[in-house]
Amino acid sequence: MTPQKVEIAENLETSLAKAIEACEHDKVFILTDETTREFCWPVVSGFPCLHGAEVISIGATDTHKTLESLVHVWEELGRMGGTRHTLLINIGGGMVTDLGGFAASTFKRGINYINIPTTLLAMVDASVGGKTGINFRGLKNEIGVFNNAATVILSTQFLRTLDRENILSGYAEMLKHGLISNEAMWAELLNFNLDTEQLDLTTLQRMLADSVAVKQRIVTEDPLEHGIRKALNLGHTAGHAFESFALSHGPILHGYAVAYGLVCELYLSCVKTGFPTDKMRQTISFIREHYGRMSITCDDYPTLFEFMTHDKKNTAGSINFTLLGGIGDIRINQTATKDEIYEAIDFYREG
Repeated sequence: MTPQKVEIAENLETSLAKAIEACEHDKVFILTDETTREFCWPVVSGFPCLHGAEVISIGATDTHKTLESLVHVWEELGRMGGTRHTLLINIGGGMVTDLGGFAASTFKRGINYINIPTTLLAMVDASVGGKTGINFRGLKNEIGVFNNAATVILSTQFLRTLDRENILSGYAEMLKHGLISNEAMWAELLNFNLDTEQLDLTTLQRMLADSVAVKQRIVTEDPLEHGIRKALNLGHTAGHAFESFALSHGPILHGYAVAYGLVCELYLSCVKTGFPTDKMRQTISFIREHYGRMSITCDDYPTLFEFMTHDKKNTAGSINFTLLGGIGDIRINQTATKDEIYEAIDFYREG
């Protein structure tokens, strides 16, 4: 894949103008969803570098990360004169950057795109690393391709538009990065004040840069997820099952699903790979305090298990997990039996 540039913007207008200039283009299109069209597009709409850009909007939230929305983007690109030399700029959360990246990767067999993530989750996760795609037949990110954005521009000024739930959603991915990195990063994340009324954006920006650096290092080493990139899946095998289950029971934010998945997978790490119990308890106490728990019953276990059997990381019929032997001690390609997975869900409900 083409290398990806990730920039923490001190001046969003300057960074965006340079990113656009670096991509040869005949037309510029902007993709937003209904929410970012209202709250985020006005932040950049007056920039001279976007003069004449055409705006395409899709419905907000993950329920619109669908084939129908993708077709709408293709149709609008075609209707308004998009060519193989067109540039698409995705302004929004992970749903927009995932779907927009996939639209760009497939329109005219591929056009350049830039990501401007507007949520903490998209900044630390979805917009970085080249994963694009849509949900399909009730399964998360079932259809997509690996294809890097030309540039990802991170601007913490958008974080001022977020509510507590969306800050927490992104923070769960940062917590995952701390767990797969080192104890100092993990401990700082557990001790940071997440009160949105007193949010220290200067410190959060530095922590965000550290978190993105963890992901960048891993995806640069393994861009197509053949090995160590699977470290980034910690919390996601169970988490995607919770998220898919919630699509028909009242959708939850991705980061909340990852937090719930971390509870299950840290339990499995304790049982199977020797993760320290005290650090598991500290982490889970933090998750319980900030994310609560999703209401499920024993009757839901088979459905959650079935979702896990469809996970893209699975091999030869075995459900595949990334577990930890300790903080920063990554154990990819771990499996668990149905009974062990049910025990982990029990622990999530009652532990």
